[in-house]
Amino acid sequence: MPQNTLGKHERLKSRKQIEFLFQQGQRFAAPPFRVFYVIKKKELKEATGSLLQFGVGASSRFFKKAVDRNCIKRLGREAWRLQKRELLQALEEQNKQLDVFFIYTGKELPAYAEVFAATTGIIQKLAGKIK
Repeated sequence: MPQNTLGKHERLKSRKQIEFLFQQGQRFAAPPFRVFYVIKKKELKEATGSLLQFGVGASSRFFKKAVDRNCIKRLGREAWRLQKRELLQALEEQNKQLDVFFIYTGKELPAYAEVFAATTGIIQKLAGKIK
């Protein structure tokens, strides 16, 4: 059984990729998140990279303390890490790559169960768009 990891190559960190995602990517709302994504054909040059890259953020407008923003990001990454397998299988079948970024839009600190449930719905919606 493969491990559920979220390694260095699976994290969306490049400023260029994130800006491209926000400007050119598609989006939808799945409260308490707004989801930005780009589906691309898998390129030979990028064979060393991951099929699925993920990032999460929280606004400093509503969460003044970095501790709170970091907590939200940790919850989002954990929920994603445990559920991304379905999405990876769909990407491998279709020979595509996916960049995804979640922005938390709620105004209060979420419970893990709420984040996990929202992530489940988002992953199902993304899997449907890939296929």
